[in-house]
Amino acid sequence: MKKWLLFAALACFALLARAQDDDLLSLLGEEETTDYATASFKTNRVINLHSLESTSAGVLDFKISHRFGTLNGGAYELFGLDNASIRLGLDYGITSQLTIGAGRSSFQKAYDGYLKYKFLRQSTGKRNMPITAAFLATAAVQTLKWANPERENYFSSRLYYTYQLILGRKFSDGFSLQLSPTLVHRNLVATSAESNDVIAIAAAGRVKLSKRLAINAEYIYALPNQLAPEYMNSFSLGFDIETGGHVFQLHLTNSTSMIEKGFVTETNQDWLDGGIHFGFNVSRVFTVAKPRRE
Repeated sequence: MKKWLLFAALACFALLARAQDDDLLSLLGEEETTDYATASFKTNRVINLHSLESTSAGVLDFKISHRFGTLNGGAYELFGLDNASIRLGLDYGITSQLTIGAGRSSFQKAYDGYLKYKFLRQSTGKRNMPITAAFLATAAVQTLKWANPERENYFSSRLYYTYQLILGRKFSDGFSLQLSPTLVHRNLVATSAESNDVIAIAAAGRVKLSKRLAINAEYIYALPNQLAPEYMNSFSLGFDIETGGHVFQLHLTNSTSMIEKGFVTETNQDWLDGGIHFGFNVSRVFTVAKPRRE
């Protein structure tokens, strides 16, 4: 009996000592924690594409996106500066993983909205996750006047939907890469040569040049036999410049539209022919609500 009492006392002492050691390690900051990758891209857009980043919880991001005409317009069009398309958008972070947004484009007088949920976050430490993954769903409606108002037209013919899986990794402080399998559904297409459902694969990357400057690139490959012959793949190249609460994105692209249904399925300019738009995105963030602990 005495031996069992002695054994129980030693066991209790060992557990108490272990608990005290754990408390001491916690106070010293040596408890293993989870470190999440941040700033893979400077904003929640690469250029046209959504990036794997989300808008922070409680933050409102006001975006002004601008695309001038093409450079091959020549001096008469001031190399595209005489013409422009614009999109005004608002993005809001409901949580650090869930972002919603809406916008209006002058091109095709389109309204769009989206929801993006980040369900995996790249991390090391207590939880090791090699990639970040997010799901994006968008809807858009173009409001141009009907080309033939005399015929029976349906509102549903104006609607477009996009579903995208964003998979990415921040390989180092200076390099990030993402892939985005994409499905665009169009309720109405112009000709029988086009598919209502278009499957594409998008790739985008960022190389950090300095603390406030980075270069971005993106390419969107639409699988063959889905689009009319005059349409081609979108390619964009740009720079991010961070200045305090603003991020300026300057870029060159062969896409006019700034929403998925446009730059994935309706790009009709060719880089080799000078069909290049100079454009920019300006992002200004405002903290409108104190984020809750998650």
